[in-house]
Amino acid sequence: MDGVTGDRVYDGEVSGSKPGFFDRENTIAGPNFNRWLVPTAALAIHLCIGMAYGFSVFWLPMANLIPASEVAASCGDIGLLQALTTTSCNWAVSHVTYTFGIFIAVLGISAALWGSWLEHAGPRKAGAIAALCWGGGMVVGGLGVMTHQLWLLYLGAGVLGGIGQGLGYITPVSTLIKWFPDRRGMATGFAIMGYGGGAMVGAPLAVWLMGNYSADGGKGVAATLITMGVIYFFVMMAGALGFRVPPNGWKPEGWQPSGSPSANSMITHGHVHLNKAWKTRQFWLIWGVLFLNVTAGIAVISMASPMLQDVFGGALVGLEEGGSLTAAQKAAVVAAAAGLVGLISLFNSVGRLFWASLSDKIGRKNTYFTFFVLGIIVYCLLPTWGHMGMAGMFVISICVILSMYGGGFATVPAYLADIFGTQMVGAIHGRLLTAWTAAGLVGPVIIALIREAQLDAGIDPALVYDRTLYIMAGLLFLGLICNSLIKPVDHSLHMTEEELAYERALQHDTGVAVDAQKAARGAFGMTGVLAWLAVGVPFLIGLYIAIAKAAALF
Repeated sequence: MDGVTGDRVYDGEVSGSKPGFFDRENTIAGPNFNRWLVPTAALAIHLCIGMAYGFSVFWLPMANLIPASEVAASCGDIGLLQALTTTSCNWAVSHVTYTFGIFIAVLGISAALWGSWLEHAGPRKAGAIAALCWGGGMVVGGLGVMTHQLWLLYLGAGVLGGIGQGLGYITPVSTLIKWFPDRRGMATGFAIMGYGGGAMVGAPLAVWLMGNYSADGGKGVAATLITMGVIYFFVMMAGALGFRVPPNGWKPEGWQPSGSPSANSMITHGHVHLNKAWKTRQFWLIWGVLFLNVTAGIAVISMASPMLQDVFGGALVGLEEGGSLTAAQKAAVVAAAAGLVGLISLFNSVGRLFWASLSDKIGRKNTYFTFFVLGIIVYCLLPTWGHMGMAGMFVISICVILSMYGGGFATVPAYLADIFGTQMVGAIHGRLLTAWTAAGLVGPVIIALIREAQLDAGIDPALVYDRTLYIMAGLLFLGLICNSLIKPVDHSLHMTEEELAYERALQHDTGVAVDAQKAARGAFGMTGVLAWLAVGVPFLIGLYIAIAKAAALF
């Protein structure tokens, strides 16, 4: 708002138009707001889009939509082009799993393209569009399943859903960091913990819905996708409407920017514009840090269940080496592997809050140093635990790795804010997420090629994973080098006062608000309790289900 006229400023020009409901100006917090409500809005969005990790529950049902008696004789082993439009042949599992690759790719692209727009539009508008795209994308995907049109599934759940993923993922980041300058890591950890836990909530819900909808003999996939899309739309919209942004100049009561020199030596007090930030050496070093950490983590996520079964086999149920498994024992081994998947979800989620909060104490660079050094050790020990038959240590090591995989995602927004400042951290984070896209597309391909090459060379299946794990440890060593090279950005790259004022004008946030220090001093109250229960209860239910599955390991 202009201090004299009260009009809005656009690109240096004054406009007297009234701001709309979803515009950023209408989300500036008043005096009775409490900042601890913001993480609940972020969690509402991330718990929904985090279902991305749980989409695997749909693959097999999607691949068997047409009864065997009704499948055309000409189907055989159909290719992707034929599968896109066929209504008489079942899709292959590989065909439907491309949906995951599409929305992860679009996630990174959309976050990179629209991150700068999001900073100006504000979290309410961005969150509402994310709700439309993710919820609507699942509905369109459900219609694709209903009409047996694979291209419509790709367009809905893949492309539209991916846009919702990208916008929804970065929407809370800048807002949370500005509300919690004293606890940047913890704040983003809360939100991104929701993404890791989204599958713990969504996957059991999807299985339950498919079971209910298929009681009449149908598969229930289409109805489940449509139902979940509608649910996610309303939950994410509630989160979007719950966002508030602090007025310019606001800070927590009694907090001062100074702190421990050892922990804060990497924290800048300036701001780097997106257009300069992504061209810096620091940006690409952090990009490499995230890419390498995610690639190594994906290796474990994709291999954990089969690796546990191949390496330990009957030993998981107390069978002596060389003995043959009964049907009941085979089922117990599969249940143990499923239990490991449950533990992976648990540690992937909880590790995000733990490591991000710890980074507030020891610094972001030291946190990633821990990830890489500890990760190298644990990756190299995994083959040893397998050779020694120490399944317990193997499982513990997997859990540590997955906690650091999730922790890497949760810590990186605060790392970016430390290096580039808070003004455009959401947009910079959006550009950085292309590292996730690259790792999601390249990582599994590399891992699969290495595995196939070793099997073709006649290596025993139980030993196939050894070389792969050592290669992943090598990638972490490269990540350690990248992290060690990250230094503060040169002051010459910081925005000048005029550039910063112009950027804030685009957000319609010019000058320090007169009531900045009176804003957001409200009590937590019943509103806070209800908001946290609304996101906490579903998360705890998902947590309970994950722990119950993991119990099969013990």
